Amino acid sequence: MIEDNLYNDIFEANKRWVEDKLKDDPEFFHHLAEEQHPDFLYIGCSDSRVHANEIMGLRPGQVFVHRNIANMVINTDLNVLSVINYGVQNLNVKYIIVCGHYNCGGIKAAMDFKDSGLISPWLRSIRDVYRLHEKELSLIKDPEERYRRFVEINIYEQCINVIKIREVRESFKNTGYPRVVGWVYDLNEGILRDLEIDLNKEFDRIHNLFRLG
Repeated sequence: MIEDNLYNDIFEANKRWVEDKLKDDPEFFHHLAEEQHPDFLYIGCSDSRVHANEIMGLRPGQVFVHRNIANMVINTDLNVLSVINYGVQNLNVKYIIVCGHYNCGGIKAAMDFKDSGLISPWLRSIRDVYRLHEKELSLIKDPEERYRRFVEINIYEQCINVIKIREVRESFKNTGYPRVVGWVYDLNEGILRDLEIDLNKEFDRIHNLFRLG
């Protein structure tokens, strides 16, 4: 019964939300339905506590969003590749944001190195990131500090995976956009932090390695 009430409350909340939006702007939904022109493509975690528009303080229509466990950009995942392709070639986004967060369940599960059933193949991609940076991570003795650093390193590696994508690199070469940035979100404080990854340098390195375009 409680569950049914929670479910029905959603539709009542939706009505109030619509009323509030129309009160502020009678043409809100008309303009929203016409088309979207987001400047930002946000690739984040599926965690229910982290929502792109809300933590960025932006309105509907301003952020094109893709979410999965641990904000991964895997080169065999047609879902994320299709989102990036559409964002770059059709929406002409100016920024591609890879945003991870501390206290990420996917990162913690990958660090456990246990069989997790159906999700195990996905976790293997995260563990590959750990393998690449094992030397640095193994020197961090405090488990919580090591985990937080792993969150940041994973964001960095997923940014690298974004700039490996041909349409991202071709668009950046021709127009200077999209710019790829890595952010981390702290659930305890509600604060977003730019990791300030030098992706211009990484872009040149990846270009020379892959010889694409």
